[in-house]
Amino acid sequence: MSKPKIIFLPHANIQYSQLKPEKRKWVMKNCYEKLFDLIAESDYRIAFEASGITIDEMSKQAPEVLAKLKKLIRENKVEPVCSPYIHFMLANIPREVCLDSLKYSMNVWEKHTGKRPVVGWNPECGWAGYIPDVYKEAGLEALIMDADSLMLSFSDIRKATGLKFDVAGHSNKNQLFKIEEYIKDKPEFLKFITNTSVASNGLKMIFRSDCMANLLLWYLMGATEGLREEPINMEEIKNMLNIWKQRISDTGEFIMPYAEDAEYIGSSAYFYVKQFNQARFFEEDPDSVNRFKEILEAAKDAGYEFVLPSEVLDNPIENPYVDNIENGVAWHGGTAKAWANTEYSRIMDPVCLSIFNGIKAVEDIIGMNEELDKALKRLASAWVSDSRWPPTPTSPGRFNVRESLDDMYAANNAIRNAMEQGGVAEKKGLYSPDLIHTQIKAIDNLLMNMSYFGE
Repeated sequence: MSKPKIIFLPHANIQYSQLKPEKRKWVMKNCYEKLFDLIAESDYRIAFEASGITIDEMSKQAPEVLAKLKKLIRENKVEPVCSPYIHFMLANIPREVCLDSLKYSMNVWEKHTGKRPVVGWNPECGWAGYIPDVYKEAGLEALIMDADSLMLSFSDIRKATGLKFDVAGHSNKNQLFKIEEYIKDKPEFLKFITNTSVASNGLKMIFRSDCMANLLLWYLMGATEGLREEPINMEEIKNMLNIWKQRISDTGEFIMPYAEDAEYIGSSAYFYVKQFNQARFFEEDPDSVNRFKEILEAAKDAGYEFVLPSEVLDNPIENPYVDNIENGVAWHGGTAKAWANTEYSRIMDPVCLSIFNGIKAVEDIIGMNEELDKALKRLASAWVSDSRWPPTPTSPGRFNVRESLDDMYAANNAIRNAMEQGGVAEKKGLYSPDLIHTQIKAIDNLLMNMSYFGE
């Protein structure tokens, strides 16, 4: 009888809200490197996801850390999982920007590690119906998905749990256990968490869920859920692993219990902001590294086999319900639309869209060239999610917003250069770099005069 399989997927984003540029190298050393060392010292195998810019920055600021990742990939102990070059919300921006950034990120991964990813990650698991086609067109074989978003597309689960989405934020935070309570004895739902699915376009899908990940995250942080006096203990983790072991036996092949931020391994990352609205960012937490090792050991002791995402793609089950996932949702029971509805998004997004329309208008006349490609990539960077999150009473860092504004200026200047090189600088009916500069300057003044959380 084959062992139940288990997949761990830490997710890395060096553009994290409130992670100051001068501390990014510290995260690479204190979080990513310690994770890689942990995997290297034993027989563990994991997947590791990172945005393309995270890999690029690692090569510049901590090449020794990247070398460890490359070695683990070469030894087949780590599988690279690819997201767009910039950590943005795919559901909130033009499809063309998403596709270009995803292809660029795949190239960056291959350049720096020698391995081209075949499995993709969608930032925040934000959803729009075109996303499977984007990942398929980029050349990826599979996509990591959010099971809770899938489950809440079923009317009977929605009715039984009372959970509903709210564009203002994560309205279902720490309430997703209600989904597990309902589906625990229902194989018709459990099978989508314990098997790879295949969408109508042929893209394969592996589903992660907070019903497991949230428990592990709170254990890593040594924190309570606010509803109990004592932190989650290892016996609860072992019990969870044993329960899902039986569910795998009954319904499928594997589970993915940890598809969460890699920054929680070695630091507190954003935990206290997200959970308690406290201005505590990226505090050193060496105990979390030890706790992650304890989780891996618990999985091994429970009889699980560590596998990589690409190793569970051979026997997918049909999943006709992917098209029912609600446009605009995201992981943690939240919504991608929440990112589009913060004050920062409402100010910046119309300007970004004006720049995008300018790129397309100029491209239609002179074709894509080096300067327009530069404009598209700087515009993608301006759309980064973490300059738009979180909503009040907290906020992104001032520097997060500053980086997006600087990207807008750079994109606008690149369009100006493209128009000059293409001989259409006087055709201001296509696009006016001068006018858009004043538009960027106007929101620059507005945003930089705002107060920011933690200052």
